[in-house]
Amino acid sequence: MARDYSQLKLKQVEELLQPLRPLAHAQPPRGGWVRAVREALGMTAAQLAARVRVTRQSVRDLEHSEATGKITLESLNKLAAALGCRVVYALVPEKPLDEMQRERARRIADSLVKPVAHSMRLEAQSVSEREEKRQRDEIVRKLLEGDPRKLWN
Repeated sequence: MARDYSQLKLKQVEELLQPLRPLAHAQPPRGGWVRAVREALGMTAAQLAARVRVTRQSVRDLEHSEATGKITLESLNKLAAALGCRVVYALVPEKPLDEMQRERARRIADSLVKPVAHSMRLEAQSVSEREEKRQRDEIVRKLLEGDPRKLWN
């Protein structure tokens, strides 16, 4: 039951991520999004400052903070609202989530099978590569069927 819930959650998050995946490698403008949008709109820093009720220097500082990745989400949201924009915040995994789980399970399985296979080879009791792969695949299957939290210990 818990595994079904985890699988459902994984699928739901994957669906949410789908439209964001093409944006994962997009680079922000050199001076940051706030400055780029403000300038594209033809708005001065002083005009944006008046909309946010801060000083022009504060807007410059916030733009710099955004460009260097140090701005808070709260500040970014305030600036975005004053520009008629929305902040879209997401973590976009490099790979599909189920693939990340499968890779982690494979690494765990390798760490369990390799030492045993090595010891058995030293004792002239080695199993075939095919059998070793079957054992590894079985461990992966069991790990993926179990509690996904155990993959990350």
